[in-house]
Amino acid sequence: MPSRFRQSRPHRIHRIAPASRAEENRSETSPMIPTEKLSAVREQFPVTRRQLYLDSAHQTPLAMSVRDALASFLTEGFETAGPKPVWLRRVEETRVSVARFFNAAPSEIAFTKNTSEGLNIAANAVPLEAGDNVVLIEGDHPNNAYAWLNLKRNGVEVRFAPLPDDEIATATTFEPYIDARTKVVSLSHVTFHAGQVHDLMGIGKLCKERGIYLVVDAMQSVGVIPLDVKALNISVLAAGTHKGLLVPQGLGVLYIADGLDELQPAYLAMSSMANPPADYVARPDDMAVRKDALRFEFGNVNLPDVHALSAAIDLIQSVGVAAIQKHVLALGDLLLEGLDALGVSVVGPRERGWRNHIYVLQLPVETWADYFARNDVRVSPERGGIRVSLAMFNTVDDIERLIGVIRAGLKTNAFAAIAHID
Repeated sequence: MPSRFRQSRPHRIHRIAPASRAEENRSETSPMIPTEKLSAVREQFPVTRRQLYLDSAHQTPLAMSVRDALASFLTEGFETAGPKPVWLRRVEETRVSVARFFNAAPSEIAFTKNTSEGLNIAANAVPLEAGDNVVLIEGDHPNNAYAWLNLKRNGVEVRFAPLPDDEIATATTFEPYIDARTKVVSLSHVTFHAGQVHDLMGIGKLCKERGIYLVVDAMQSVGVIPLDVKALNISVLAAGTHKGLLVPQGLGVLYIADGLDELQPAYLAMSSMANPPADYVARPDDMAVRKDALRFEFGNVNLPDVHALSAAIDLIQSVGVAAIQKHVLALGDLLLEGLDALGVSVVGPRERGWRNHIYVLQLPVETWADYFARNDVRVSPERGGIRVSLAMFNTVDDIERLIGVIRAGLKTNAFAAIAHID
């Protein structure tokens, strides 16, 4: 049977309908989000009416409910100068919601500025001595590497395990680099540059058996892939909130497994202390810090974004993270089918268990980035080509439109030599 995409016609991007005819004809057993619910989700994201948005691995557009939560917070500040006790109560309510997201306890969650701060907190909290070593993946996000490379000045060795872009990291990837002085394995759950979904279950089991801390950058997976920090034996997890969690930049979440009392903060604030002074006078003779993750939370958190996060989690949970994962995987299947019909390869793995929502198309950035922008297609340039990333608001129609735009580009003289067109 010929591919459904082989005869697709090139066309321009126009306003995008909430749901395509193909979606309306899907059976009830489809792995995608049901049409009615998907239409409601798309209504939350006005950007879908303006452009073909396939760039959620870079930045997720604001949802209406998230914008409304931010506006409500600002209105309270404008009208009352801020009901801070109410705001702080909402911080704790949001902490509970985040904890449920990860199957963690609220006491295991701290708010940070971003993923990088969370990783640096971890790097400076783990008790490492000169001669100890940390194992990373070669080519992983540089902010994960720099947090640990900074410890070389203290005599800590940083080792890099090589990994091809079309493979995933497993326990076997790390084993040759682990010895008696290995204290930490740190990696991204999903890579930003190739979309690999690493085997955290196997890696977590290895780390638990060897007494090694497992530190995970979940920036590209949180909100798109279900995460159970207990089942995965994660010691520390850091993530920003501006991708799968639908919140503007400036807020991060940090999970610190209960019982890791030896992880100590590199700097302190009153909120870090076990017995914060009620009279706001420091007690030099009482420097005991909290036992929970809040020992790593310093002063005021990003209150506007915490309010936004509460609304965002409500929206995500109304669909369900597992349903979102199935949805983007099904769209990914269609994307790969369409790319195959055009002779366009992807950088990362194709196996369903190794990929999720990020696909890097082997199209030259220097020509294709501008072409997509001219056609109102929002994507990102990446190491190996053009990155397409899918979200819960994307549809079958989005994929068909993208394939049509690529086909049209490949048929022009400027792109004719890039791929074979039947």
